[in-house]
Amino acid sequence: MRHLLGDRNTRLLLAGQSLSSFGDWAMLIVLAVWMKTLTGSNALAGLTFFAFAAGSLLAPLGGLLADRARRLPLMIVADCVLGGLVLLLLLVHDRSDAWLIYAIAFAYGAIGTVFFPARSALLKTMVPEELLADANGAFTATREGLRIIAPLAGVGLYAVLGGGAVAVLDSATFAASVFFLSRMRVTEEKPAPVEQNFAREVTAGLSHVWETLQLRQIVGAVAVALLVVGFSETLIFAVMAALGKPPSFFGVMAVIQGVGSIVGGVTAAAVMRRLGDLRLVGLGMALLAVGDLCLIVPSLGVVLLAGPVAGVGVAWAIVGFATALQMRTPLPIMGRVSAAADLTLSVAQTTSIGVGALLSTFVDYRILFGVMAGVVLSCASYLVTRREPTPAPATMEA
Repeated sequence: MRHLLGDRNTRLLLAGQSLSSFGDWAMLIVLAVWMKTLTGSNALAGLTFFAFAAGSLLAPLGGLLADRARRLPLMIVADCVLGGLVLLLLLVHDRSDAWLIYAIAFAYGAIGTVFFPARSALLKTMVPEELLADANGAFTATREGLRIIAPLAGVGLYAVLGGGAVAVLDSATFAASVFFLSRMRVTEEKPAPVEQNFAREVTAGLSHVWETLQLRQIVGAVAVALLVVGFSETLIFAVMAALGKPPSFFGVMAVIQGVGSIVGGVTAAAVMRRLGDLRLVGLGMALLAVGDLCLIVPSLGVVLLAGPVAGVGVAWAIVGFATALQMRTPLPIMGRVSAAADLTLSVAQTTSIGVGALLSTFVDYRILFGVMAGVVLSCASYLVTRREPTPAPATMEA
């Protein structure tokens, strides 16, 4: 980690992304709160997250764009566009303007499909392969740490000064990210020429995942696990009710899990060097399954233990997953592979959230957590028992 942070470009990227992530976490939760205030409807407030998810469905096109332009300038443009768009929220005054909130949520999801695949490819360009896990761990630890404080800061600022103030803050963090990105000096290869077959270009990422055994294994296992992991978005409130705690206690549990995620992000690279990326993801998923089982126990102490255990597991899974994609993907299609994987997982998790909300109305939460733990542990067992050869140097062309 010390060697990684000794690189000027890495420090600049991490600094810019830290500030931008703070603004993102603050703004996204405020969008839902703001919609609730304007309309009085929980359903309409929840649709802000649906709008974000709808924007994320553009991932195949976003990944293609990330592979057809130099990544660093593209990231700067993406930050400039979104930083300007969020200022449109200053025009929101009453219910008739609420559509702007949905528009910005959609823009967040859509522009993210360009920015994050480009960042993944840029890291592959900047960082030696042996330090990719360290880089992903640093970004994960920072992002999860900000996830603890930024939503509270955003809601607090909204309560005092209104949503417009949060929009200005968010725009300022994008400007800060642009500043740090513009200070970076990265030598990038010329993007691959555009092919004549548009459909083949768009689906190149998904095809690579399917044709690469280890990527097919890891993406498939994580996607299956996410088909049930989303149940917890609804079931966690049943856990708190069973313990006699109010819904606001969720904030305490989120903080505890966030601390575990920071620890997981810091330690992930060391574990991966010992076990490999597939086994790191599998072990992370196993810890998540243990956390699910803890939530079944009617004891506050055991339930609180679930937070850091699951937090470490989630961070390990994220770092191992991202690093596996980077190590086993040629640079010319890195953006599309990242986008294809993210889209696959997003669809699985969104589906599980809806199914979990439905099942929670007539199935005991302890049974559902047991099902979650069983499925996730099975997927974890599958990954940790796979043979993991050293990946060959990527030479494939787009």
